[in-house]
Amino acid sequence: MADEPVSQNIVRAEGRVSGSDRAQNFGHESKTVWFTGLSGSGKSTLAFAVEEALIERGVAAYVLDGDNIRFGLNRDLGFAPEDRTENIRRIGEVCRLFQDAGLIVLTAFVSPYRADRDAVRALHPDGAFCEVFVDTPLEVCEARDVKGLYAKARAGEIPEFTGISAPYEPPEEPEIRVDTSRPLETCVADILDTLGVGTS
Repeated sequence: MADEPVSQNIVRAEGRVSGSDRAQNFGHESKTVWFTGLSGSGKSTLAFAVEEALIERGVAAYVLDGDNIRFGLNRDLGFAPEDRTENIRRIGEVCRLFQDAGLIVLTAFVSPYRADRDAVRALHPDGAFCEVFVDTPLEVCEARDVKGLYAKARAGEIPEFTGISAPYEPPEEPEIRVDTSRPLETCVADILDTLGVGTS
């Protein structure tokens, strides 16, 4: 993910307004909050709930959801390992732009490979990346099967399905770990507390 660009004769343009200036304009710190976990773990539900809670508190926030991104920006990518890595590389760059713009950007991606997530972290200034491990047990994710994907994977209809026929590498030291077997409100409160936003 740290490869040099193919294009030659390009120079980074620097504006007069810094990322900290933009964050100050919004009145809060800017961060990338990266939700990772198995399909059905509750990443999207949790990210959207946190977004709603942040907006209610006057915090500029936006969710980038894995499926939604694959309808547009990453519609040319499949689920082979190299495509998964490119998927995360692209969205990591987008997150860095959102974070530099002064927002709290929340992502909901399986992002199964630790190295890919670490590479996204490395794009950000210190303290501007918060990894949330949605550590919901596989049996709970599979029992939900909200998209019917586990049943198809078990039947061999979906190759390279994370947690069944493809690996998932859990975070070793996430900023926060949540299990959506617990009430959604409790998980949201834990994340807000970690972000320093508070629940009152």
